[in-house]
Amino acid sequence: MVPLGWIGGVIGLILATMVSLYANALIAYLHELGGQRHIRYRDLAGFIYGKKAYNLTWVLQYINLFMINTGYIILAGSALKATYVLFRDDGLLKLPYCIAIGGFVCAMFAICIPHLSALGIWLGFSTVFSLAYIVISFVLSLKDGLQSPPRDYEIPGDGVSKIFTIIGASANLVFAFNTGMLPEIQATIRQPVVKNMMKALYFQFTVGVLPLYLVAFTGYWAYGSSTEVYLLNSVNGPVWVKASANITAFLQSVIALHIFASPMYEFLDTKYGIKGSALNAKNLSFRVVVRGGYLAFNTFVAAFLPFLGDFMSLTGAISTFPLTFILANHMYLKAKKDKLNSSQKLWHRFNIGFFAIMSLAATISAIRLISVDSKTYHVFADL
Repeated sequence: MVPLGWIGGVIGLILATMVSLYANALIAYLHELGGQRHIRYRDLAGFIYGKKAYNLTWVLQYINLFMINTGYIILAGSALKATYVLFRDDGLLKLPYCIAIGGFVCAMFAICIPHLSALGIWLGFSTVFSLAYIVISFVLSLKDGLQSPPRDYEIPGDGVSKIFTIIGASANLVFAFNTGMLPEIQATIRQPVVKNMMKALYFQFTVGVLPLYLVAFTGYWAYGSSTEVYLLNSVNGPVWVKASANITAFLQSVIALHIFASPMYEFLDTKYGIKGSALNAKNLSFRVVVRGGYLAFNTFVAAFLPFLGDFMSLTGAISTFPLTFILANHMYLKAKKDKLNSSQKLWHRFNIGFFAIMSLAATISAIRLISVDSKTYHVFADL
């Protein structure tokens, strides 16, 4: 909202919701292509294009998931630091230290939860944590907005800087709605797979987006262009309430990261033949070394460049646009070419070209934003 303003932000969020629903629906309809289920994104691409596309899709998907995981570790560190500052604002516990602690907790959780289906009750906790954060953020933002003087809603920056910021924000919009792992999610759904997946998508992109809209619009209304990237740094209220919200954000980040890291864990477990009991000494030591090492690198990147908004822009640009929009339209065009009329084919080609241009422009913008912020704040910045 901050780099787009009211008109651009509202229209942008609604458009991003609509195009994300459309692109994900295209992938969902291809799940049973050729009479077989494609339970991984790369499997679907490999079936349509061949081995090279399988490998390219694998790379794009794991770049996407790596960047998402990095963002969650930054978010966990930001929440932890915000909690500390509420009680002791002495500058001793800096953001990179908090990110390191967050990464360690994520690694411990990854070691203790061997696979996605073992999350069990943690998914229930995740829902509670999300709802708590949403309610507290909304109520405190609403209270501040009603008590505050008129706010400035001008888009920050000027000239070229403003243009780059707006382009980068477009990547943030699509990043907010897409995971790059729809076939993996669809693989867990019972028959009829496509029909049930579409029900889930319709629910997610109607009712499911309302909490996001609620927090985004209320937060921007309350604080204007001075709104912090991490909203809870802007709100005012009782210390215990803000601390509770920060702690829920931290814990939710740990659980959510595990979900998005699971495809990488599954790939590594399969590659190295990890089977049998999760408590087996070999399996346990494998998780400690491999998952711990993977998250250690994630944590280093997060601490090195702890710019959450910039990472969201870069992730949207280099992986979400190609994976969710360009590839989805092209795969659907290739798989259904005999069933599409000329205007439908033209529509998909237009989408491919448009999102390719958006991806290139957003990548340049995101790299520029990270470069500028790195010069402003230096690496391992304490934001």
